[in-house]
Amino acid sequence: MDFFMIEHLGADGYCLMVSVKLMVSGKSVMSNFAKPDSTLKRADELINVGQKQDALQVLHDLITSKRYRAWQKTHERIMFKYVELCVEMRRGRFAKDGLIQYRIICQQVNVSSLEEVIKHFMHLSTERAEMARNQARALEEALDVEDLEADHRPEDLMLSYVSGEKGKDRSDRELVTPWFKFLWETYRTVLEILRNNSKLETLYAMTAHKAFQFCKQYKRTTEFRRLCEIIRNHLANLNKYRDQRDRPDLSAPESLQLYLDTRFEQLKIATELELWQEAFRSVEDIYGLMCMVKKTPKPSLLVVYYAKLTEIFWTSASHLYHAYAWFKLFSLQKSFNKNLNQKDLQLIASSVVLAALSVTPYDRSYGSSYLELENEKERNLRITNLLEFNLDPKHESREVLSRSSLLSELVSKGVLACAAQEVKDIYHVLEHEFIPLDLASRVHPLLIKISNLGGKLSSASSVPEVHLSNYVPALEKLATLRLLQQLSKVYQTIKISNLSSMIPFLEFSAVEKISVDAVKHNFIAMKVDHTKGVIKFCDPGLESDGLHDHLTRFAEFLTKARAMIYPSASKASKLAEVLPGLAETVDKEHKRLLARKSIIEKRKEEQERQLLEMEREEELKRLKLQKITEEAEQKRLASEYAQRKNQRILREIEQRELEEAQALLQEAQRHGKKKGKKPLIEGEKVTKQTLMELALSEQLKERQEMEKKLQKLGKSMDYLERAKREEAASLIEAAFQHRLGEEKVLHEREQQQEIEQSRQRHDGDVQEKKRLARMKANKEMFQERITKRRQEEYNRLKAEREERINQELRSRKHDREMKRKILFYLRTEEERQKRKQEEEEARKHEEDERRKKEEAEKRAKLDEIAEKQRQRERELEEKERLRRESVLWRSSDGAPRPSETPTGGRLVEPTPAAPAAVAAATAAPAPAAAAAPTPGKYVPKFRRTEVSGQAPPPEPDRWGSRYDDHMPPSTDRWRNDDRRPYFGSGGGPRSSTWSSSRVPPR
Repeated sequence: MDFFMIEHLGADGYCLMVSVKLMVSGKSVMSNFAKPDSTLKRADELINVGQKQDALQVLHDLITSKRYRAWQKTHERIMFKYVELCVEMRRGRFAKDGLIQYRIICQQVNVSSLEEVIKHFMHLSTERAEMARNQARALEEALDVEDLEADHRPEDLMLSYVSGEKGKDRSDRELVTPWFKFLWETYRTVLEILRNNSKLETLYAMTAHKAFQFCKQYKRTTEFRRLCEIIRNHLANLNKYRDQRDRPDLSAPESLQLYLDTRFEQLKIATELELWQEAFRSVEDIYGLMCMVKKTPKPSLLVVYYAKLTEIFWTSASHLYHAYAWFKLFSLQKSFNKNLNQKDLQLIASSVVLAALSVTPYDRSYGSSYLELENEKERNLRITNLLEFNLDPKHESREVLSRSSLLSELVSKGVLACAAQEVKDIYHVLEHEFIPLDLASRVHPLLIKISNLGGKLSSASSVPEVHLSNYVPALEKLATLRLLQQLSKVYQTIKISNLSSMIPFLEFSAVEKISVDAVKHNFIAMKVDHTKGVIKFCDPGLESDGLHDHLTRFAEFLTKARAMIYPSASKASKLAEVLPGLAETVDKEHKRLLARKSIIEKRKEEQERQLLEMEREEELKRLKLQKITEEAEQKRLASEYAQRKNQRILREIEQRELEEAQALLQEAQRHGKKKGKKPLIEGEKVTKQTLMELALSEQLKERQEMEKKLQKLGKSMDYLERAKREEAASLIEAAFQHRLGEEKVLHEREQQQEIEQSRQRHDGDVQEKKRLARMKANKEMFQERITKRRQEEYNRLKAEREERINQELRSRKHDREMKRKILFYLRTEEERQKRKQEEEEARKHEEDERRKKEEAEKRAKLDEIAEKQRQRERELEEKERLRRESVLWRSSDGAPRPSETPTGGRLVEPTPAAPAAVAAATAAPAPAAAAAPTPGKYVPKFRRTEVSGQAPPPEPDRWGSRYDDHMPPSTDRWRNDDRRPYFGSGGGPRSSTWSSSRVPPR
């Protein structure tokens, strides 16, 4: 790359250096200048020859250079020129980069310079955007872009190429839209640069307000959402990174007020653009900001807060929250707005009452699932915190918002008393009166009157315009619901035509829709029969889900009881007979697996804990080492800074002393030249000490010569003054005698004048006294009349005051006596109620004790009877077992009886004659011989059941509680009457041969 420098000399000697650059591969290369002044001059030269891109690159290279980071005034002029070029060429990224570098340069030195540059940047961007807007004739068509940050779509580009549109619309789009994109990018850039900067909080707030106004003026909803998200992220980062150096302090009142003003402006613009979701998020931002600093905003801001909440909740059809927001707004206006007149207070109170009446009188959560109820509960708690503005909410102490509690609160706090008369009348008709036939006719004229009320509030500027007609549809729905509810209590059926005539303000289709919603939420129970043209009202108690559930549960219990009393033979589990220990084995295996899982989890947690401990220890070591390194580095930097500072101070002191010595020497030489003396030192290089000594010696000589001159001059002045005083003594005495004579004559003349004036004043006073003496009697009469009238007035007022005081004393005494009587009556009634309650509780306690005692005695008797019955059964079973064994042994053809009887169900080795005995027993026709088992051979229980033809007894409970222990005595008597022996699960008394000889499971 070669540069040819052409020097052109003007007539006045001004040299203009113009760079002629050779273009290599379409890229231009510029040289970097060493100083800011030269760079600025170079940029001006390039601009003059039309090379603005090169000028911008030159300024950008200087700003981003690390060589000149110390702020100078020239940097500010360079930045002004830089932002002008960026705006003119619409280079937003260059502007952002340059402003970030300039912030680094002047953050700690002169931050006001950065503020001025940013203001100039925004002013230029706004001015150019306004110029482009003024040039465009159709602003709406020119700004018809969904997203300013989105590029052109491919289909738009193709359409622009193939279409022949070359007219005004395309030119407007090309002129206006790029400048508005650049202006939007300017706001984003400035907000990004100024975020989390405590020294430029005011400028940050001003930029945010301008961006909000930009979105409002040009209806930019997409950009407004992005702007809100940007500001929200800035606040989140401010709380996340608390160790920043220039971080704003939200606890400071000024900073908090700026952030609050920004959020409230955001809320206002969101409602004006009808971005209700963003408005609700703005409300949450305000609430979160105040929870963060634990401070409540001013009442004027709270009025705006609740006023916007009323609009948000009304738009979202959340009438309950809308009513609560109106109630909070009414309380604030009444408490803090001193300029509120009676008319405006009546309008606000009427809005509160009508908003509360607009809430549907039934619970919409009826029939919802558990998850929906939990979500609704969490949502209600969240909105309750926003409405109450509680900065430290507690879930357990929070009241549930409801229509009934709100209406009772409005009545108790006097809101209903402040409302208009029509509102009071419709409240009493809809909430307290029972007139099913005349309800709609009474409500209809009131609704017409209410629809005409409303208007702009003159004394509450923050409150929007009140229109009570907005509540008329909700009131019509409420009136329809109340009418249907009252009719359901009086009639069972009613004709549709009669119902339509009762409700003049709604069609029957709308009434039917309202009734379907009410039936769905269990408010009324009714059916519409269009074939017969009637409406049937049902009793909700007979068709309630609780009664259905009760009958279902009763049927299930009866089925279980029948199965327990009459067990089914087909349900006998063969698997339980084959594997009787399977359940226990499965249970043990399940417990072992659970224990193993818990052990594995504990080991994992222990391992994770150890890893966390190791990581924490390593982190602590690293932080400790880093802290030690930083402290050492800080100490080293501090020592170097202190050393440099001391050296600089010493140099300055030496320089100052040398300058002072030079000044003294020059002064001395100048005085010496004036007096004709030779210079003290000529052509010699003297040191600082020499100069100081010479200067001091010269000063000393001059001071001595001046003292001698002054002594000589003082002596001559003394001689002269003494001579002057001796000559003037005689003249002074003569002047004093002359002045004394003149003053004596003057005193006598003034005394004579004073005597004459006193005599004249006395004569005038005597004449005035004679003139006024004639009116003395009239004056005394007038004075006596005035005194008498005033005394009478005083006596009358005194008597009235005493009478008023006595009357007040009597009334207060009467009030105290009535209050004492009421308190005595209330205390006596309370004690009586308390004694009655204690007696009732004592009686209930005695009855409970008596009932428990009777039940215990009854249970003991039943247990004793059951025990006796079981004992009898055991004896019968033992006799039957002995009888059967004797029969078996008798049928074995004389086989020798074993020496040992099998006990506990153990098997005995069979004798050689056992097979023949078994065959003989099988061929025998007798039932007893056929059913008897061969000694030493196990016969399964189901085989014994098939042979004997008896139903198997119920198996005992596997968990240790037997059915026999709780069986009523009637069942035991049934067993005795049937004369059939009762066996346990194994054929013996409470145990079977097989169960007692089973092998324990592995």
